[in-house]
Amino acid sequence: MSDWDEAPPPKPELFWGYRDVLVLGALSVPLLAVSIGLVGVPTWWLGWRPPARALPLLASQFLFYVLWLGTLYVWLRVHYRRAFWRGMAWTRPEKGWANCFAWGVVTALGVIALGGILRPPQVEMPLTELLRDRASLVWVGGFAVTLGPLWEELAFRGFLMPLLVRTLTAAPAILATALVFAALHGVEYAWSWKHLSLITVAGVAFGWMRHHSGSTAAATVMHAGYNVVFFLGMLAQRSHP
Repeated sequence: MSDWDEAPPPKPELFWGYRDVLVLGALSVPLLAVSIGLVGVPTWWLGWRPPARALPLLASQFLFYVLWLGTLYVWLRVHYRRAFWRGMAWTRPEKGWANCFAWGVVTALGVIALGGILRPPQVEMPLTELLRDRASLVWVGGFAVTLGPLWEELAFRGFLMPLLVRTLTAAPAILATALVFAALHGVEYAWSWKHLSLITVAGVAFGWMRHHSGSTAAATVMHAGYNVVFFLGMLAQRSHP
């Protein structure tokens, strides 16, 4: 038996199905539209100019994450009457938080090295222009190491991946989840296959952590460590273009 298919530590019983994934996926677009509207309309109506240019965008994304996770929480609690966080395998990793964070740093360095080989093209992202001011950079950095990893890991490694593992076994499920995870960032990187390949590699690493540790929290901390490396790299690039 390979390490990929090695049985993970004891985990909570999987009580949701693909119907639930389809419902939550279908609700993503209207929830995103509501989030943008709730932030954008008052901002436009009041003529408010935020101190950080990225703040309205981050506020919309923050609200979307909260609404989506809240919907997931209510959906599972109402339909199954089961403990949400236990169901999502939100448990303390056996080897500790620092170990998970360190794996995130190692993964980031590995992706950077692979990027040096692939040489992905420079892609102008909408967020790049918003990061010209220092306040936006701080807000984006804070978001990237907190709520961003939390939402993405709960959605992909906590909610979707366990279903795929049950259907496909571990290795193909981890890869499939990573591909969906990379596709979520497709527009952001102009669908560059090189960028998406690197994101897929990171997604596979996060999936490995989730499966190996049996903890979505472990994958979240690892994801945060990964993002910290790239945020520090962004700061360094800003200081020395």
